[in-house]
Amino acid sequence: MIDLDISFFIQLANFIITLLVLNLLMFRPIREIIRKRSELMSDQLSKVENFTTSADSKVKDYETALDSARKQGMEIRNGFKEQGAKEEQAVLSEAGKVATVTLKEARAEVASEKGAALKVLDGEIEAFAQKVTAKVLG
Repeated sequence: MIDLDISFFIQLANFIITLLVLNLLMFRPIREIIRKRSELMSDQLSKVENFTTSADSKVKDYETALDSARKQGMEIRNGFKEQGAKEEQAVLSEAGKVATVTLKEARAEVASEKGAALKVLDGEIEAFAQKVTAKVLG
């Protein structure tokens, strides 16, 4: 059996004093350091999460702006294509009109030259016929 004498109470007092001293010198500072570290880690984790969320939203905004710019570029390009096609049609139409007028003038000029040449040749037919006849008959 266990005898409870004065040494038991001295040992118990010694244990409690040692526990209090260790608590003041070691356990409490260690717990404080662990608590500060935990707060620091949670603060940094929240900053990282906020940064990640912010980065994701910025990437989405960038992609949205990029898509919008691409659409605008396509619309502008299509507008320029349509404008170019209209201008091309106008230029081709004007060129066709000019070509038609020039062709009509050229045909009229050729026809008038042909008529003039026929009149000149009609007048000279008799002379050519007499020359040919004279050469053939000797």
